[in-house]
Amino acid sequence: MKGSNYSVLLLFCLPVFFYSCSETKSLEEGQYLYNGASIKINAVPPISRSKSSALKTELAGLLRPKPNGAFLGIRVKLLLYNMAGKPKGKGLRYLIREKLGEPPVLASYAAMEKNRTVLQNRLENRGYFKDTVILDTIYKGRKLSAIYTADVGKQYTIRNITYPSSPDSLSQEISRMAGKSLLKKGDPYNLDIIKNERTRIDAHLKQKGYYYFRADDLLIRADSAVGDQQVDMTLVIKKSTSAEVFKIYRINEVVVFADYNVHVDTSINVSDLPQFEGYTIIDSEKLFKPKIFSQALVFKSGDVYNRRNQDLSLNRLISLGVFKFVKIRFDESDTAERKLNAYYYLTPTEKKSIRFEVSGLTQSNDANGGQVSVNWRNRNIFRGAELLTTTVYFGYLRQYLGQGQYTNTTKLGADISLFVPRVIGPVKFQTNSGFIPKTRFNIGYEFFNQSNEYTLNSFKAGFAYIWKESITREHTLEIFRVILVNPTHIDSLYQLQLDTNIVLARSIERTFIIGPAYNFNFNSQLKPNHNKNNYYFNGNMDLSANILGIASGANVQKTGVQNTILNVPYSQYIRGEIDFRHYLSFSQYTVLASRITGGMGYAYGNSYTMPFVKEFFVGGANDIRAFRSRSLGPGSYYAGNKATTFVADQPGDIKMEINSELRFKLFSIVRWAFFVDAGNDWTLRYDSSRVGSQFTNQWPSQIAVGIGTGLRLDISILLLRLDLGIPVREPWLTSSNKWVFDSKNSVINFAIGYPF
Repeated sequence: MKGSNYSVLLLFCLPVFFYSCSETKSLEEGQYLYNGASIKINAVPPISRSKSSALKTELAGLLRPKPNGAFLGIRVKLLLYNMAGKPKGKGLRYLIREKLGEPPVLASYAAMEKNRTVLQNRLENRGYFKDTVILDTIYKGRKLSAIYTADVGKQYTIRNITYPSSPDSLSQEISRMAGKSLLKKGDPYNLDIIKNERTRIDAHLKQKGYYYFRADDLLIRADSAVGDQQVDMTLVIKKSTSAEVFKIYRINEVVVFADYNVHVDTSINVSDLPQFEGYTIIDSEKLFKPKIFSQALVFKSGDVYNRRNQDLSLNRLISLGVFKFVKIRFDESDTAERKLNAYYYLTPTEKKSIRFEVSGLTQSNDANGGQVSVNWRNRNIFRGAELLTTTVYFGYLRQYLGQGQYTNTTKLGADISLFVPRVIGPVKFQTNSGFIPKTRFNIGYEFFNQSNEYTLNSFKAGFAYIWKESITREHTLEIFRVILVNPTHIDSLYQLQLDTNIVLARSIERTFIIGPAYNFNFNSQLKPNHNKNNYYFNGNMDLSANILGIASGANVQKTGVQNTILNVPYSQYIRGEIDFRHYLSFSQYTVLASRITGGMGYAYGNSYTMPFVKEFFVGGANDIRAFRSRSLGPGSYYAGNKATTFVADQPGDIKMEINSELRFKLFSIVRWAFFVDAGNDWTLRYDSSRVGSQFTNQWPSQIAVGIGTGLRLDISILLLRLDLGIPVREPWLTSSNKWVFDSKNSVINFAIGYPF
């Protein structure tokens, strides 16, 4: 029995021993593998556990270098580096070592001592004065770990704050800012907050016309000799500060070089040139209407200099999309008054561009095909910074239906959109953001043919306002929108299928949607940041013929008759949808992404049901990935298995879904993920052709769940994704236990980009 135990112990220890040896295989004599560092806090008097933990986390983030990365405790990249040895050429071993591997991070006493100094300095910056950081090292074979012990006393706090009291206007302006100061009596001493206070004062003074003031002109002195672990803070303007810093400046002339390049003479005398609404615009080629500059620029002659207005003007000019380079320069005017001349140098971008796109696709519903499109853009088409986009496309898709049958789909279409950088119409509003509101006009047509079974002619048109509060918040209000879908040339044999399959019939029903829509989007990631938490939210409200239906007294449920426009029954409904996402970052490449999405559409008045194109669908590469595209639900209804027979898309009026995905980097451009998806859709009303589809209080038992894993290749401009999803809860099962592990019906999804 003892021999058996020793054998088991030996079998367990040998892999650990060989793994440990392989990590240090490439080390030379006297070298040690850096195994990382830990931090200990010895506080007298004691500090709270949360404060100690926060301090440890902050100090740990300062340590350099980082040890070799590990996955599940194994340094995979280091092992690959060591396994490759020292290749002589650029073959497979070179690729493994240099591209997939990672050299060992060596322990260095100089680096560890520098870390100790950095930690000591950070503690002092946090108000732990005259405290000590001690460095210890631990050797384990050929590996070395560092331990930093910080002996800290009581943290210094702010006792008094004194602002400048001189009679000059600059000192008085700084003193008036005391009420909103970041420095508070009783708060701990913090050098970062002191720096932020100087930045805040600088930004405020730039709003008040102090053009030449800089944050370095202000000193914030800390006197730590007042006793009882307290400091007195005194704000002082440097004695060496020049006289210009104390002056308030106004704008004199605003000159715009609308077609600037290195050959343009900018020394021209502008005093005799004509002005447009107070601006001197130099545009010899007449490329732009002067109106766009009076709309974009915030500065006007006589205004007090304001940094915010300067930034707003630059952002607005850039957001017009017609300038490649935008810059501004201020010069003092020759007058005795304290005035600045503002010069804008604008370099136009290419006016016209054309782009050809060819794409291939494989869908989880056994469809394969591709699309060719031509995109043409004309910037500044009417000399008012308008953007005209035109897209013409042709697509072909071939889908296997089973039993040797195929269906071929062909589509041909065109979309035209015109973006005008101002609000057109009775609505007048201005935003204080750096983005100019836009009016969008769009029109489109598509011809759709499926295996000579039927043809769809689709027409759409819209008129919308688009405005942004900031780079992270955007609104779209579609004042007018019309969508017309009209089926023609329905084959007689296909008509027999439509007569017996109401869901299939609805997929090509005549549709007329007319009404407004509103969309709000928030995305914190549009603003570069290193936040641990980032958020995305998109919400929209879609209305169709509500006023028209009410005014005409439409009530198809009672009368059985639908009112029409152009001999097509119009849809009357209210539809709302939300999409909320949270991104929790553990490191640069390790992220837990979660999403809650769903919506509801309610048809009434002139409509029995929601238009098919406005229904909700579940399943697919960007949805619940363990179920085939648009095939899941509604409710506990089971339409069949797409692997053996054709199944029509399954629409619902209500959708609820939640997703979670852990993303991380394996090596180089290779990423990996594990995910869980759950949700379903339902109908609001009873559907005799799909029993179990109606939303009831039994909906929790009808939630579908899928799990899976995926491989991703991130090549910067493109992310290729391959996901394997396995159903683990199937809502149509009649047994009390709907939990399964249905690997036989697993789904492979190939897609571009992340699902959310």
